[in-house]
Amino acid sequence: MNASAGTGVFLLSLMSIPISYLFNSLIYKTSIETVFFAGCTTVLILAISIRFLFKKKAPEDPLFYVYAVYAFLSVVNLIIGLEQEGIIDSFMTFYLKEANPHINTAHGHMISYWDGCVHYLMYLLMVAAITWGDGYRAIGLYWVGSFLMRVIVYILGNVVGKYGTHVGPLFVFHMLYVLVSIWACFRIFSQPFTREVQLMSIQEAQRKSLVHRPLDFLFIIYLVPAMAFCVFRGLIVLDCSNEWCQAYTRQYEPYLRDPSAYPKIQMLVSMLYSGPYYIITLYGLLVPGCEWMPDLTLVHSGALAQAQFSHIGASLHTRTPFSYRVPADGQPVFLLVNILYALVPQALCYRCVTRPAFFLRITPDKKTE
Repeated sequence: MNASAGTGVFLLSLMSIPISYLFNSLIYKTSIETVFFAGCTTVLILAISIRFLFKKKAPEDPLFYVYAVYAFLSVVNLIIGLEQEGIIDSFMTFYLKEANPHINTAHGHMISYWDGCVHYLMYLLMVAAITWGDGYRAIGLYWVGSFLMRVIVYILGNVVGKYGTHVGPLFVFHMLYVLVSIWACFRIFSQPFTREVQLMSIQEAQRKSLVHRPLDFLFIIYLVPAMAFCVFRGLIVLDCSNEWCQAYTRQYEPYLRDPSAYPKIQMLVSMLYSGPYYIITLYGLLVPGCEWMPDLTLVHSGALAQAQFSHIGASLHTRTPFSYRVPADGQPVFLLVNILYALVPQALCYRCVTRPAFFLRITPDKKTE
């Protein structure tokens, strides 16, 4: 298959710019039901256009079409984020004013930028991989983690936060997106993984003790305070009355008390899932042959990157009420801690994916060789 399919997806995604402007002009003074109908019609037209353009050499992988539609929607989300900031105008005005009040929060701003930039790049990379017949399991697993964190926090925050009563027809459309994405997650997990590592490399890597693996030793040292930090913030959002919790919230992260409920949900998800992850990863770095380590770190690093980007951005954003923003004198510590908390898992993921010999099991075929 040539590059025309991937190029077609890229060009179709850019069509969201004039389409958004056209629909905003047509429905600006109409009802929310019109917005819902317009959105469904746009997705339908996009799907038919993709099928028509690739009629001769249509990719067999169904995820190609899913990511093609998602790339289109990612550009829409980027348009939403830019219009929220006042950089552009008259593209999504009606949607921002009437259709979905949740997106006007600081957290909504951040997920618009994340989806419009990071997810968009991942969709294009996976479309390109499908076009050329290459594997995309690693990028797909990173997207799985990012998507799951985004959707869990956003949906639960919408339901229990101060906008819980503003659930309209577009929420149904969003749930359709969630269901299709979950199906895509299972498709990605079912893809075979290929790690060509020689038997001698596996044996040599697994014979090394922790003393001779200084990078892994540093990661183990990091995992202990990281687990304590995610539990600590989880206790804060559970209204822990400890003096340390109160002082940390007041001096560094007052956003954890924001009534939108997004930070509370995010910290609870981190405590319930990242906490056990750190324990499991600690075991995986100590005991050789844990083949699930590369996949697990990919999913977690994607989730944590999305979570920390949204949390850091929303904590400093002007849409957050002033009393919940990070105080000026606490910003250096806040940024240092949260950026390190986001970046070190990316480095751990890179180590596990690029040098997986320690985590592989010696199969009978390799022993025969």
